[in-house]
Amino acid sequence: MQRMTCPDCQRLQEENTRLQRENGELRSRLAAYENPHTPPSRRRYPVSRRRALGGPRYPGRPRGYPGRTRPRSRPDLVKVPPWRDRCEGCGAPLGGPSSVDHRIVEEIGNPAPKQVIDFLEFGWECPECGSQTVSRHPECPPSGRFGRNVLVQATLMKYEERLPHRKVSEALERTYGLRVTPATVLDVTRRVCGWLRPEYTRVLHRIRSAPVVYVDETGAKVDGALHWTWIFTTRSDTLVAIRKSRGKKVLREVLGKDFGGVIVCDGWKSYPSFTDLIQRCWAHLLREAQRLAEHVDEAKPLAEALHRLYDGLRCWAVDKPPPEMAALLAGEARKVMVGLAGRPYETEEARRFAGKVLNGLDYWFTFLTTAGVEPTNNRAERPLRESVVQRKIMGCFRNGKGTWIYETVMTVLASWKQQGRNLSQTLGETLTQEWTNS
Repeated sequence: MQRMTCPDCQRLQEENTRLQRENGELRSRLAAYENPHTPPSRRRYPVSRRRALGGPRYPGRPRGYPGRTRPRSRPDLVKVPPWRDRCEGCGAPLGGPSSVDHRIVEEIGNPAPKQVIDFLEFGWECPECGSQTVSRHPECPPSGRFGRNVLVQATLMKYEERLPHRKVSEALERTYGLRVTPATVLDVTRRVCGWLRPEYTRVLHRIRSAPVVYVDETGAKVDGALHWTWIFTTRSDTLVAIRKSRGKKVLREVLGKDFGGVIVCDGWKSYPSFTDLIQRCWAHLLREAQRLAEHVDEAKPLAEALHRLYDGLRCWAVDKPPPEMAALLAGEARKVMVGLAGRPYETEEARRFAGKVLNGLDYWFTFLTTAGVEPTNNRAERPLRESVVQRKIMGCFRNGKGTWIYETVMTVLASWKQQGRNLSQTLGETLTQEWTNS
């Protein structure tokens, strides 16, 4: 006997299937804004969630911020206004002023227009051996038609102020009266990159010999193809590398096969396949636990216990305990984590998260036993945000030349900023040094 299908039931079933498909598509699109690895700047909360978090977030300083008053500067110059002899109302003589007030104003100098300099270059030929000797002014670049200050300002406008090439050319003309095309700006940064490459190599060597390196990566497009921007940072240096791979071969290339330091990172599988000396990021773990607890009730005790465990251990992130005490703390914390993640959870989401916690069990407490290791990967995420902003502005790299320029200049500037150096002055001195050595 053939089973009859009610037309209304069939219509409801088709509509239910369509709604489920649309719901899945919307969830996948929403995941970019609501997932444990999304930075707070990209999260979009509904009204009910904002109220639960304490109300809407208004721009500006947070409530209760004490604020600061700008200190009054000592004047370098005194300017006197025009002298008034008579009253503007009745014309009576005024004599000397009855009061003198001071308004301290900070001003900047009007940029000087461009200069065209003729650098002389002396050459000698030895009458005995015929060898050539050349004397060049230290501020004269060995190639190109633009001086050191043009190279410095164009590079900083592009990579520090994040201006596109077209905006850099407009800013140079508006500020200094120097007319250049966007293509010329690109060529200027290319030449600066070549002179900065030795400094990039020095940063690379310091990264490889560092005892602790913080590593993170994010996607980037090169001529439409997916690449990855890698960040390797220490307390004094940051190295940027753009590669087509997200695998461990990039770690071998940058850090070297014999790297013996600790890597602080997230849970990406390339890191444990490269080394066993790892500190997994607690910030990623706690965000993911909190996200899971908001959707799965049985995960709430797990998330709360992980937060309590971290709160009890993070006091040792700066002041490391003695070795015996550190081993004891790590062992006790490991037992607590095994007990939390080893419970029989009913939901698939909770079991998957518990498995992730157990898989990284050897890497959660390295910061207790190893000096200089922090429990989170925030030190790498901070410079990575700069690459994310640059990616939003540029869209993508056109070719390998663009990635070569970007990773070189960004590495050098980021390292100098970490070291507290003046970028304009240091870049000019470095160019002069490289020209002298060439």
